[in-house]
Amino acid sequence: MRTVADHRDAVERMLEPLGSRKPERITGYSADVLRTHPALFPGRVLARDVVSPVDLPAFDNSQMDGYAVRSAEVADAVASGRPFPIGARIAAGSPVGELPPGTAAPIMTGAAVPRGADAVIPIEAATPNRFLPEASTATVSFADPVDAGTFVRTAGSDLRQGELLLAAGTRLGPAQWGVLAAAGCPDIDLVPRVRVIVISTGEELRQPGAPLGSGQIYDANSAILVTALTECGADVVHAATVSDSGNDLRGILAERGADADLLVTSGGVSAGAYEVVRDVLEGAGLDFGSVAVQPGGPQGLGVADLHALGGASGSLPVVAFPGNPVSALVSFELFLRPVLRALAGLPASRPVDRLPLAEPVTSPPAKHQVRRGTVDAHGRVRLQGGASSHLLHAYAGSSVLVHLPVGCAAADAGDLVEVWRIDAA
Repeated sequence: MRTVADHRDAVERMLEPLGSRKPERITGYSADVLRTHPALFPGRVLARDVVSPVDLPAFDNSQMDGYAVRSAEVADAVASGRPFPIGARIAAGSPVGELPPGTAAPIMTGAAVPRGADAVIPIEAATPNRFLPEASTATVSFADPVDAGTFVRTAGSDLRQGELLLAAGTRLGPAQWGVLAAAGCPDIDLVPRVRVIVISTGEELRQPGAPLGSGQIYDANSAILVTALTECGADVVHAATVSDSGNDLRGILAERGADADLLVTSGGVSAGAYEVVRDVLEGAGLDFGSVAVQPGGPQGLGVADLHALGGASGSLPVVAFPGNPVSALVSFELFLRPVLRALAGLPASRPVDRLPLAEPVTSPPAKHQVRRGTVDAHGRVRLQGGASSHLLHAYAGSSVLVHLPVGCAAADAGDLVEVWRIDAA
């Protein structure tokens, strides 16, 4: 049997060519574009450096509602008790103007500081401490002098034109999208998403909400894999549930295979009488075998010849997981998740700890067993459910995956085990 590390390495080698795809260029990403294009989320990653085309801020502007003044004039006026005539109001968005000597101009937050002014005095520090009607002949006084630069946000104080705005590899969250928009960058290049077809197999499967007949179950694997792939930055271009006959699977691959970079299947990979994925794809380039892991032993992997499946031409990498839900999800975590996240420019590995067990556990020594668990208030790992691959509810209530490596037949309470935090990215 192949080891866990060997199988993960094989998946990585197969998908390595996807790392050389051209970046995806995004142009004109207004708020409406961001709102209507979910493909820009979650956490897309820059493929190339972005250099700022402008100064940030682009011009000197006021940090406060108040008065734009010359600081030297204020010092003289305070010493002599002289008030200032009030100049024309300056609103945010008004062109940069000139401050007439000897005047104080009412200025709003974000408005351009006029030429000649070098400070802003907040309205609260003025007498009167409110803005007077425009064209008023009244004056304004200040009790204290002001230092040059007070409450002025100078041009380029955040970033200068030509400096690095965001580096390649930056994950784009709200602040990063915001600074790109603030700099008015015309376009950006993103790490391209892997386009994936998801196929869940089984004659017994029905979609949630549909009536169940005798011997039928709801399809959980499609929900598992579509969600898990999306969290890895992949683009699920098609998802379907197919029967065990093989015709549906061949038809989807012939029609849609050329639209994808990867096919991920669940079920139909073992040694039973109705192993549709193995029956259809073994002759088209895939290898099927066992990995020394529990759950998730039966696995399929390879590049399928689409022409052999009825398509026009081309090939499609395939990762084929077993059908039990926990087996499919554990397989995804072990073999595919780290590879896809690395391709997306995201952190590839789950956070790893070594924590003590709260209870003893046994494991088949020839296999790498992956159990599900939680961490109690004392930092000990408590296992959730048993080792069986159908216990999806126990998995859903877990926060860690517990790893018992090959050679470990048993571990006692208090023994340290490796755990992956699945409640964190």
